[in-house]
Amino acid sequence: MLLVRSVLLTTLFFLNWIGFAALGTPLLLLPRRYAVGALKAWGRSSAWLLRVLIGTRVEVRGLEKIPGGPLLVASKHQSAFETFALAPLFDDPVLVLKTELNRIPFFGLWVRKLELISVNRSKGARALKQLAEDTRKAFGLGRQLIIFPEGTRRTPGAPPDYKIGATYIYANADVPCLPVALNSGVFWPRRSFIKYPGKIVVEILDPIPPGLDRKTFDARLEQAIEEASDRLLAEAAAQPYVPPLPEASRQRLAELGVLPR
Repeated sequence: MLLVRSVLLTTLFFLNWIGFAALGTPLLLLPRRYAVGALKAWGRSSAWLLRVLIGTRVEVRGLEKIPGGPLLVASKHQSAFETFALAPLFDDPVLVLKTELNRIPFFGLWVRKLELISVNRSKGARALKQLAEDTRKAFGLGRQLIIFPEGTRRTPGAPPDYKIGATYIYANADVPCLPVALNSGVFWPRRSFIKYPGKIVVEILDPIPPGLDRKTFDARLEQAIEEASDRLLAEAAAQPYVPPLPEASRQRLAELGVLPR
């Protein structure tokens, strides 16, 4: 039954995106705020589908910690969930994407209208320089930039693998950084078709003020996100129904004393 519901969720998830992208095309002729509104509505409706079809609820903690104005949002990345669920939390979100995604039909049009930031990682240092320029422009407009410091999805409990991107942006912009921890990968596993019922927790942590040196910022960001994500992983493992956990998750829970070694 869970397989059937997961198939239905995946089907409706993409139909939902196609519906917003195609039927919302007239919004591309209006000011950007209307397209941003559509992006947030798509995120909320996708979370609703997850709750109704799979039984996965979402709890967001720490909304009161979000400062106003331009902001660097650095989030843990465990599944596709956070690619749509974080944007509705912010006033004027902008995401950093791989340039390859621009080739998806309709998607490129929306990327340009939403003024999202595309990164060609094959260009190395030139890509970082362009990233810094694009992010400064976004911050100048008072926007909230959402980035995943590890660059790709990581299994819950896997050793952290933070890349240079978030630190480079922080060092080249005078804005606070907002760390975000979560446990979405327990219920929406990477590289798995099946989704699981339960409660995904997204926790907004204390902002990191601007102006820190890179080494201090690196350490503070990683410590904040990893400690909170460990705690949320343990919380997920204590729920009445626990989905099948990958070995990395089980090993980390054993290290935390939640599961026997």
